[in-house]
Amino acid sequence: MKDSRIMEKNEIRRKVKALRTMLSEAEKRSAADEVFARLEKTAAFLLADRILMYHSLPDELSTHAFLAKWAGLKHFYLPRVNGVDLEILPYDESRLELGSFHIEEPTGNDTANPEDIELVVVPAVAYDRKGNRLGRGKGFYDRFLKSTAAVKIGVGYEFQLFDELPTEPHDVGMDVIITQNSTIIIKNGGLQ
Repeated sequence: MKDSRIMEKNEIRRKVKALRTMLSEAEKRSAADEVFARLEKTAAFLLADRILMYHSLPDELSTHAFLAKWAGLKHFYLPRVNGVDLEILPYDESRLELGSFHIEEPTGNDTANPEDIELVVVPAVAYDRKGNRLGRGKGFYDRFLKSTAAVKIGVGYEFQLFDELPTEPHDVGMDVIITQNSTIIIKNGGLQ
């Protein structure tokens, strides 16, 4: 017999995937612009110098324009899959190559210490208003987020925000969630 939580999580993943496919390119761009404009106004972003971002997939809220805008002003890092874990390396547009799961990842050996990261901008399939996050199901971010005391900000489309998500003991919650319509502060770590 299958775990009903797993089925519920997979149902949420299917629903969000369907909604993402209905977005026009203009809607995607507009949402990304609004979400990252909201992020830029948070104290966590303004005060952080070392920030772990993600290099977005086509079905995720796009980070490409934001990375290009701030790359010379902040020290950005990107994750790279190494077995079952994420390593983090400095962001350099010229040092990206297709890695695990067809995600562009940084190359090189200059991995950073997760403890040095001040802010993590986290992608997800869904979030809830309590700060819980539903990922793609591999646990990479949960394992990584346990290793850092950085402020954790989840970003996504408004339809990725649910009232409540099923959770597991190993899940790591967000401090803030930002969509194009709202900024939800769950844990105030100097974020106002």
